[in-house]
Amino acid sequence: MATFEPGHLHFERHALNKGDYSFNLCIDYEVVQDPKEGKGMLFTLHGTIEGKDMTEAFFLPKDQAFDFARYATHLAQKHGMPKTASIGSVHKYYDEMFEDVRKQLDIKSGDPVKPEHLE
Repeated sequence: MATFEPGHLHFERHALNKGDYSFNLCIDYEVVQDPKEGKGMLFTLHGTIEGKDMTEAFFLPKDQAFDFARYATHLAQKHGMPKTASIGSVHKYYDEMFEDVRKQLDIKSGDPVKPEHLE
């Protein structure tokens, strides 16, 4: 199950059997100005994984903001989500979030990417 509103994505999964896993997570995000990287998005992943609370924040510069799902999955795995799991299974809602991130950061097709971010 998932819900989206601008600035907030909530998604949860309930274990179907003993060998399965559960989580109840939110990603909140807002535009911020980083002194070094400039305009970007601050993401906060919070909620529970297997009943354990977690909260982690991460900043992505404007040219990397669309990679939020990879960062969020890595953090969720760090907090107990199985390495084979991905939080990217709610594509419809991620599409809405991608569009909102693009709009909030005023990202246009063809905008440059900093070469140092490709390393």
